[in-house]
Parts: sequence; structure tokens; C-alpha cells
Amino acid sequence: MNLPQNDLAETAKTPKEAPGTKILLELGPGLVFFFTNLKGAWLIEHVPALGRLGGPLFVASAAFMVATVLSLVISKLVYRHLPLMPFVSCIVVLVFGALGLWLQNEVFLKMKPTIINAMFGLALLGGLLFGKSLLGHVFNQAFQLDAEGWRKLTLRWGLFFVFLAVLNEVVWRNVSDDAWVAFKVWGTIPITVIFTLSQMPLILRHSLEGKEAE
Repeated sequence: MNLPQNDLAETAKTPKEAPGTKILLELGPGLVFFFTNLKGAWLIEHVPALGRLGGPLFVASAAFMVATVLSLVISKLVYRHLPLMPFVSCIVVLVFGALGLWLQNEVFLKMKPTIINAMFGLALLGGLLFGKSLLGHVFNQAFQLDAEGWRKLTLRWGLFFVFLAVLNEVVWRNVSDDAWVAFKVWGTIPITVIFTLSQMPLILRHSLEGKEAE
């Protein structure tokens, strides 16, 4: 997807996203969720007020909600814009997290990743049906690809999000709470990193910057 010149100008005005900071902002809430759940019983024992939220999983979910909002606020302050995917994820996290806490139902907490990933996957794949490579509007600040590159990358990410949604459903329905929380951080994140790195050959092959350099 070749972006219009005015979009490219706006992109140039936007601060470059440092990979380390971006990764920390995206992974930070997940790590908060994992370690809060790990130490949930200890936290409830030393801060009794947290017990009103429920068990360790509910305390961890509340901490995850706060960390997600903070991550989004920091992104806004640092990059002067709200990243679309984290913003949508934050809304789903807050809605389903609040429902889970209010109803004391763990299903709402466990289905959040399913809803988020399915929503992204269906949006990307649905956009392709209408000739729109939506991923280009999300990642155009990170790199520039030709139209074919954006189509291929959008298709791959759409299918990958659907895979993550199905995988979350399989895992949470068949393992313990602690095992699901551990997989959510130490399973999903490595899988996503490996998939992301596997797309680098496609990105380099269709990069407009590389073609301009040639």
C-alpha cells in the first residue's frame, strides 16, 4: 500500500517508535498480570482490601487493567498518538475485566485474549475481502511496503490472530488457572515474537525504502 504524500508527511512528523520502548509498553501489562497472579495470595494476605476483588486471578486482572491503561497513556505522551491496536485491546480488557470482577466470573477474564485476537483477525481478513490492507494503516510508521507486501502481511497476521484466538480457547478450557496465566505470558509472547521475526524476509522483499536505496 502506497500512502498519500500528506500521510507520509504526517508520518515524518511523528516520533520514531524505539523498538525497546515499544516492546516494553506492549509486554509490560502481561508481565504485571503474570507476577501479580503468582504473588496474588501474598498480596491479599498483606493488603486485605485486595481480597474484595476476589482470588489471585481477579487481583491480577485488576492490576492488568491498570497496567494496560498506563501503557496507553505513556504511549500517548511519548509518541503523541494512540496506537490503534493497543487502544482497541485496552477497551476490550477494561470491559471484560470489569464484567469478570463484577460478576466474579473467571470466564470473562479468560476469554479476553480470544475476543481481542478474533476481532483483530476478522478485521484484517475482512478488510482484504474489500481490497483494504488495514495493517498498512497500523504499521506505516514503522516501515513502508508496496501494495503486494501489505496484502501478504495483512493476510498472514489475520490468520495468525485467528490462530491465537483458537489456541487461547483450547488452553484455558483444558488447563489450570496458573497454567493458563503462565501460557498467556511465556507461551503466547514467544510464539508472537517468532512469528513476527519470520515475517522479516517478506518485509525486506517488499520494502519501499530498500527499493529507493537501490
